[in-house]
Amino acid sequence: MNEAPTDRTRIRRIATNGHYDAATLHAIIDDAYLCHIAFGDAKGAHCIPTACWREGDYLYIHGSNGSRMLKRLMDGECCVTITHLDGLVLARSAFNHSMNYRSAMIYGRFEVVKADGARHAMEAFMEKLVPGRQAEIRPGSDKEYAATTVMRIPLTEAACKIRSGLPGDDEEDLSWPAWAGVLPFSRTHQAPITDPACTLPAPEYVRRWQQG
Repeated sequence: MNEAPTDRTRIRRIATNGHYDAATLHAIIDDAYLCHIAFGDAKGAHCIPTACWREGDYLYIHGSNGSRMLKRLMDGECCVTITHLDGLVLARSAFNHSMNYRSAMIYGRFEVVKADGARHAMEAFMEKLVPGRQAEIRPGSDKEYAATTVMRIPLTEAACKIRSGLPGDDEEDLSWPAWAGVLPFSRTHQAPITDPACTLPAPEYVRRWQQG
């Protein structure tokens, strides 16, 4: 499907960069650790970064029961955004410079995930962060879960926008004597840093971290 699910998700600026299929949306979410959530309350507009993960056709977040954002999300709509920078696009003309990126916007309303569903979701979050970690750590206690709210938003109203490739210089600028091309950008995994108080050898999933 490459048609916008609603009018507010329809890409108008460079519409050819718009994508509305689930596979593209899922891939952008699954490559993210953070999202930004925009919402409004009596004090104005806010946009707050928070950890996120996906299960099926929902994006999940979590936080303290006392979180202002989570309380507001219980009774109003919001917009969730995710962006990955893939490169700086250097053109021959200043105003034709661009960026290669993958982005997603999700509209809708969060709902609270109850009881056992919240526990399962939090375990899935840990596995998303570092596969294999959940089986090794101390499980969350009843008290910890009771103090935590897990929420999810359906991915039914969303749009993705992707830019890739080389500069798009105007014909008359192609002879301008300036280098043109792309400076690729990527997230890299660096070497793990062991807690000085930890005497255990690094497990396999930690040793794999730097391999990406």
